Amino acid sequence: MRPDDIRSHLRPFEPFRIVTTGDTYDIRSPEMVLVGTGAVIIGIPPEPTGHFFERTVRVSLLHIVRIEPLEVSAKGNGQP
Repeated sequence: MRPDDIRSHLRPFEPFRIVTTGDTYDIRSPEMVLVGTGAVIIGIPPEPTGHFFERTVRVSLLHIVRIEPLEVSAKGNGQP
């Protein structure tokens, strides 16, 4: 995956899921992703609807298989 492929999902923002060769990461806020030339840094909140990250993970762009949209509930709270 190319860095621009990730960036294109950040503006305009709609929640999405990053699927890698081993894990998935739900992105509910554009501030939780930092895109680099060879990797993305993903902020992991302590709870799914959290606004601040507790830890981060670095994911190589080579390991990202696809990006898929996340459905947002009618309540608008980001929960599927």
